[in-house]
This record gives sequence, structure tokens and C-alpha cells, in this order.
Amino acid sequence: MSTGTLLAIIIPIVVVLALAAVAVSLMTRRRHLRERFGPEYERTVEGSGDRLTAERELRERERRHDSLDIKPLPPVSRDRYTREWTSVQEEFVDRPQDAVHDADRLVTSLMHDRGYPTEGFDQQLKDLSVEHGSTLKHYRAAHDVESLSLHGRATTEQMRNAMIHYRAVFEELLSDGGRAQPARP
Repeated sequence: MSTGTLLAIIIPIVVVLALAAVAVSLMTRRRHLRERFGPEYERTVEGSGDRLTAERELRERERRHDSLDIKPLPPVSRDRYTREWTSVQEEFVDRPQDAVHDADRLVTSLMHDRGYPTEGFDQQLKDLSVEHGSTLKHYRAAHDVESLSLHGRATTEQMRNAMIHYRAVFEELLSDGGRAQPARP
């Protein structure tokens, strides 16, 4: 065979193999992001309208998260938070609006003590999404009701549901991703 014929065979094979390697790499990265972010992956893709832009944002969230000093709580702090949560739940009976506000404050405090920045709700969502993507729907729903409650527009049923949502977020954060025992109602 001539050199030209060999090159005509080898070059397309190398190009196809390189394209296959790139495709496998992209699929592996996409699968990693889907597994890590859970439902937040699709939400981010839908919100950006472009999968590549969304995946770039999710990777940026990972980089930021990796630079944070996220840590589990010591048992004494976990116990204190559990007692505070019980108190907030009991408060709901007589003062549901105050209880919802206190639940929001307690979740924010717990985030802070775990090492998450608490500079704003949108950033909190982004930071939490890396390890707690499946819980964010609860945090969003609870926060929406808390905002309504601050303006006196939340019903008691909405506030009750907000407490359920806050409890899901609280337990997830308190449990350190399942490595510690969650708080009980």
C-alpha cells in the first residue's frame, strides 16, 4: 500500500476515535453532574435554556463549593439544634407566622455553622445544590411561604407546609448527608 492510501485510512480512524473519546468524556461529565446535582441539574438547564451554559454554571458551583470549609457539626451542636428545632415546632401551635420565620432563621444558622456562606437566598441555593440538590425544592417552597408570611399573606396551611419543608432541609443539613442521626419532630 502506498503512503497516501495508508494516510487515507488512518486519518479518518484517528478522527473517529478522537470524536468518540470527546463524546465519552462529555457524557461522563454530564452523568457526573446529573448524579451530583439531582433535580437541580434539569432545573438549571431549563433556567438557562442551554445545556452547555447550565453545565458550566454547575461546574462553577462545584468549584466554589470545593473552596468552602463545609464541616459536620459536633454532637453537642447537633443536640442544641435538635432542641431548638423542637422548640420552633412547638411555637407553631400558638404563633405559626413566628415559627416559620424562626425555622428559616434556624436553617440559615445551621448552614452558617456547617460552613456555608449565607449572603443571600439565591447564593445559598447554589451552594447547597452541590451536596443537597434533592432538598432544594423543599427550601424554595418553604422560603416562598416565609416571604408571604412576612407580608401577612400566608395561610395557616401554607405555613404548616412550610414547616414540613423546613424540617426536610433542617434534617438534611443536620445529618451531614446521612452520616449522623437526623433530628426527630
